[in-house]
Amino acid sequence: MVTILDVARAAGVSKSTVSRVLDERLPRSTSATAERVRQVAAELGYVRDPLASGLRRAGTSTVGVIVPRLTDTVMAMLYEEIAAVSGARGLFAIVATTEDEPETERLAVQTLLRRRVDGLILTTARLDTAMEREGAAPRVLALRTDGVSPSSVGDDRLGAHLATRHLIDLGHRRIGLVGGPSYASSARNRQEGYRSALAEAGLPVDESLVAGDSFSMEAGEIAGRALLGRPDRPTAVFAVNDNTAIGVMAAAHALGLRVPDDVSLVGYNDIPVVSRLPVPLTTVRVPFRQIAAGALELLLDADRNGPARTLVATPTLIPRRSTAPVPA
Repeated sequence: MVTILDVARAAGVSKSTVSRVLDERLPRSTSATAERVRQVAAELGYVRDPLASGLRRAGTSTVGVIVPRLTDTVMAMLYEEIAAVSGARGLFAIVATTEDEPETERLAVQTLLRRRVDGLILTTARLDTAMEREGAAPRVLALRTDGVSPSSVGDDRLGAHLATRHLIDLGHRRIGLVGGPSYASSARNRQEGYRSALAEAGLPVDESLVAGDSFSMEAGEIAGRALLGRPDRPTAVFAVNDNTAIGVMAAAHALGLRVPDDVSLVGYNDIPVVSRLPVPLTTVRVPFRQIAAGALELLLDADRNGPARTLVATPTLIPRRSTAPVPA
């Protein structure tokens, strides 16, 4: 197998020069030296290893993935996409769970580093806790961001804006929000998107219609009962997660309300089950494959100089039967 060192010796240049010239991520040089390097590489049959520049430390061809829990369909879907895009690049992805606890995450990171993973993709970033930087393996964030580290995320503000705007366009003016944990950038940004859509439409935010602090179905049901059990209940609810939206559906059923006749409902993520519910859920589809591919791209580029990049994928509103015009 021809190496960069072989090309460097044959071309009479340094190994770093060959690396720069043959790195397709960098602007193509047209200098005489660069042309000579490319010619020698072609003559020797050199094929650039796409992993060599980004994941040099351990060379185990493994990527560690940190998720809060695999019982969360969103995290399971993202991990499967990361495993798929990693496999296409000759890498194997292994996963560890943290229950969204910083200390458990620290132990999980240490365990993966001891197994000499070449890099880490974390979906557990918290806005209230600085990310641990121990170990030499590069790391990037996916789905969530801390605002500092390399991150591959969905445009959560836009997605929430689309969801809320959809309800406004159907004539709803009292729109409740079932939010998520404040430490998660995804939950916080979706709430901001909800608020911006109301402001754009000239509608005030009724803080009494904002509930919820977790991504679980149980939290969604509790918040749903609080919002829908009041005499001046909202005519529509936007839940920042499909799990919480399913919880709101359960609360509506328990209170004798029908979706969408009595209350319209929008979720977020488009997990597979929501299109198969008795009342299919209107939701915002997150491009998990694109986010996974972006996270791996950032990981492979981890040794490049320059500021940390954030890659943002565009979500899509998927209207279904859980939303309808406001009742007369």
